[in-house]
Amino acid sequence: MSVSSVPSFEVAPVVDRLRAAGCVFAEDEAALIASTARDQAEAAVMVGRRIAGLPLEHVLGWASFRGLRIAVDPGVFIPRRRTELLVAEALRVTAPGAVVVDLGCGSGALGAAVAAERPVELHAADIELAAVRCARRNLEPRLGHVYQGDLFTALPAELRGRIDVLLANVPYVPTNEIRLLPPEARLYEPHVTLDGGPDGLATLRRVAAGATGWLAPGGHVFVEMSEHQAPLARAVLADHGLTARITTDDQLGANVVSGTKPQATA
Repeated sequence: MSVSSVPSFEVAPVVDRLRAAGCVFAEDEAALIASTARDQAEAAVMVGRRIAGLPLEHVLGWASFRGLRIAVDPGVFIPRRRTELLVAEALRVTAPGAVVVDLGCGSGALGAAVAAERPVELHAADIELAAVRCARRNLEPRLGHVYQGDLFTALPAELRGRIDVLLANVPYVPTNEIRLLPPEARLYEPHVTLDGGPDGLATLRRVAAGATGWLAPGGHVFVEMSEHQAPLARAVLADHGLTARITTDDQLGANVVSGTKPQATA
C-alpha cells in the first residue's frame, strides 16, 4: 500500500514521526495507520503507541495473513507471514467438509485462512483467554467453534479420532533464546506463545503424543519449526507412529513439519 492511496488526511507528518523514531518502513506503516484511523486524532494516538514500541499489528488492531485482515488484540500472538506456508501445506490435503482444528490458535489466523478457501468443520483452542476472545471474533463468522484450555484437553471428546487436519503452530523458541527475540515479540506477546522449553520442542512433544489418538485415519498434523529443529521435529512425529516429512520455503524462511496417521487396516 502506498501513502498516496490513503488520502483521508495528511500523512506526511505521520511518516516523519515514525521515521524519526527509527521505523524502517515508515511510509508503509503510515499508510496502514492512515487507512485504519478514523481521523487525525486517532492516528496521532496510534503513532504514539507505535513509537512507544508496540507491534504495528497491535496498534492497528489487525494483521494481514494470506490476504485476510485478522483481528489481533493486545496480548495475542501476531501471525507471521512465514506461517502462510503451514496453511498452504494444510490446504493441499484439506477436502471440503474436513474436520479442521487450529490448536494453540492465538488469533485463529490459521483456521480462518483454511476456512476462507474450503468449507470445513472448524474448531480452535487456546489456553489464553485473550486469544480465545480474539479467535472467536475471527472464527465465529466462519462458523468456527473456539474453546479455552490446554491443547487437546480443551477439545470436545466427540472430536477424538475424527480430526482430518490438525494445525498446531506451537511455540518453538528455546527458553534461553527468548531474550534474543526482537522487543516487539519479547515484550508484547505472551511468553507461553514463544517458549518451547529447553530445546524448543517441549510443546511439540505433547502435541505429537496426543495427535494419533485425535487424528482420523489418514489425518494430518502440521507444525512450524526452525531449520535446525525441523529434523528433530520430524523424528518426534515419527516416534509416535506418524509418517513425517519436512517442507521448506526459502523465500518465506519457513519450515513446516507434517505427520500423517496411517490408514486403518482391515
